[in-house]
Amino acid sequence: MITYNNNRETAVSEALPSSGGTTPAFSLSAPVSVEQLKLPHNIHLVALNNVGGFDIRPGFYEINGATAIPGGVNFTVHSHGATAIELLLFHREATEPYAVIPFPPHYRIGNVYSMIVFKLNIEEFEYAYRVDGPYEPEKGLIFDKSRCLLDPYAKAVTGQSRWGETSPHEQHYKARVVKDDFDWGDMPSPLLPMEDLIIYELHVRGFTMDPSSGVKHQGTFAGLMEKLPYLLELGVNAVELMPIFEFDEMQDYREVNGQKLYNYWGYSTVSFFAPNTSYAASKEYNREGNELKELIRLFNSHGIEVYLDVVFNHTAEGNEDGPFFSFKGFDNNIYYLLTPGGSYYNFSGCGNSLNCNHPIVRQMILDCLRYWVTTYRVDGFRFDLASILGRNEDGSPMSEPPLLQALAFDPILGDVKLIAEAWDADGMYQVGTFPSWNRWAEWNGIYRDDMRRYIKGDGGMAQAAAMRISGSKDIYQPDLRKNASVNFITCHDGFTLYDLYSYNQKHNEKNGWNSTDGSNDNHSWNCGVEGETQDASVNALRLRMMRNAFALLMVSRGIPMFLAGDEFCNTQFGNNNAYCQDNITSWLNWNQLKDPKGADMFQFFRYAIRLRKDHRILRDNISGGALGFPDTSFHSVTPWQKQFAGHDHYVGVMFAGKEKSADIPQILYIASNAYWEPLDVTLPRLPKPFSWEMVLDTGTALQEPKPLDGRNFRIGDRSVMVFRAAPAPEVPHSDSYVAR
Repeated sequence: MITYNNNRETAVSEALPSSGGTTPAFSLSAPVSVEQLKLPHNIHLVALNNVGGFDIRPGFYEINGATAIPGGVNFTVHSHGATAIELLLFHREATEPYAVIPFPPHYRIGNVYSMIVFKLNIEEFEYAYRVDGPYEPEKGLIFDKSRCLLDPYAKAVTGQSRWGETSPHEQHYKARVVKDDFDWGDMPSPLLPMEDLIIYELHVRGFTMDPSSGVKHQGTFAGLMEKLPYLLELGVNAVELMPIFEFDEMQDYREVNGQKLYNYWGYSTVSFFAPNTSYAASKEYNREGNELKELIRLFNSHGIEVYLDVVFNHTAEGNEDGPFFSFKGFDNNIYYLLTPGGSYYNFSGCGNSLNCNHPIVRQMILDCLRYWVTTYRVDGFRFDLASILGRNEDGSPMSEPPLLQALAFDPILGDVKLIAEAWDADGMYQVGTFPSWNRWAEWNGIYRDDMRRYIKGDGGMAQAAAMRISGSKDIYQPDLRKNASVNFITCHDGFTLYDLYSYNQKHNEKNGWNSTDGSNDNHSWNCGVEGETQDASVNALRLRMMRNAFALLMVSRGIPMFLAGDEFCNTQFGNNNAYCQDNITSWLNWNQLKDPKGADMFQFFRYAIRLRKDHRILRDNISGGALGFPDTSFHSVTPWQKQFAGHDHYVGVMFAGKEKSADIPQILYIASNAYWEPLDVTLPRLPKPFSWEMVLDTGTALQEPKPLDGRNFRIGDRSVMVFRAAPAPEVPHSDSYVAR
């Protein structure tokens, strides 16, 4: 029972007492001085009350979470439906609290509870909450005062610092207070233009976990930092980290045929404000996140931006049968999309869907992204199943979702990249129609599917391929949505590039679902043999197909992104949904980089990336034409083809433009033959003194310019070639020629 003592006679305790895990009675004592509290004289906040021996006062109501301040810690939490909230303090790894401090009723303003507790050492405690309120499941109200709840604004979560191990002391999540004293120095962020990006998607653990990585700190942020020279050599300038928010890899842990299966990818968020502590190479008590900050600072200093793959479409609490550790206990009916009967809408395919456009949830997401930008200097975000972020409280899609609009115009987020996976698991597909305010880019799933089908030789795909290579103007209106298309052929979700041309079907048996999981719509081709083979001709074809795919990705207008390991033929052995595989299936095998085929592929990727960087015309419409040629034109085996027939497998795309800062034309012609026979091709006629030179050939893995004698050439079967208009040295050129 809680008692209030208003006689103003309670003495201020000079030591923090232990309550032995029981709820203490508390009294409201008279104000005390800084001398009585033994605080420095420059501390202007003094206790107004005493609760169970703890000196407290009302806190800062607008600062969510737990924040260290001179002399104590400020705790602020809110709940619309709660009737009472208690703060629980734990010693490290303890299962029972050593103190329970109820928020006095008059410390509540509106729906916000805020309290400063004096003389707390943040290195000596962990904390959680208990929330009381009505239990009416049919209305979505499921308050349970017996449960320990994780602070929705927790900056660090305990109990998961060792990958694959749940501490025997952990029966529920608790939080720590984090010191924000990292010194960023005066180094500015890279602020790379969208059109100049080359994005490299990777999994922090899987990137260096295999011993072949050769790093000291395997599977960690520190291990990734050790690979910086490799990334610089490859030429990428942005890394997209698969989820690094705190998640529980032991959620849904299983063993199948002796194989341990985890929540490896991490698309099941426990805490939106906290980094995954198991990705740190060392313990970071009360400085959680410092290693990640060091990574971002290091990468930024070398011109590489860092993006986070964020999951705001659902949480790890799941549906009615899922765990109950945070949002369900604070305001279940606010944080989640619920049916009229109080059950969970499941647009995510993971049990629940966040109610993103409720003002409370919208504000939390905005606060979260601002926190990662200001505290971690994150350069951009990729939003998983982002279409859910545009659903109303009844689940219906909104034309102008308040959350997406708020993120688009938020001042703090003004320089960061916002990239949407513009679909969800319930059939909403918004590629090309995602609400953007000319601010959001999209994973272009249509690019992926059309290019996969075209490259493997499907009929009727030539016109679509031409549109994808030229920037998908049929999907994105360039005047309204500049730099909207993030082009990709592979990503974490699906086959690797090597597997795309080694398997006709997925092979997910090791996932334990009888291969019923993962997409069946892969548009892959095994080149004649399923899986590994000793057939030299099949292996040569597979490598050429890989070069074709990457070459076309690099010469397509839009923002290219590819999956880590594709550059040295990484395989997942045909598994196209390796979400649970914390083993050699998902870990990059760096020995493949030493293998001749992997080493050659790496050099080809380097060359294709450099080719893109050296030719601005591939990244941007730099003038609108040059030498009498239009900015973009399509060609068959003879020049000036405007439309492609269903039987066509050859696509020629030519870009022409001039640098704005100088009168220097750039002309590039991309020749792509998805046909299974060689073809004879004629290039457009160039005005003197220009002539064509070949700068890329996937058939021979050409990696240096080679002059072409005339305009005619033969392109090999299933090959890609790129030609450049090269002027004779020191000879003036003319723009008067009109190509016909």
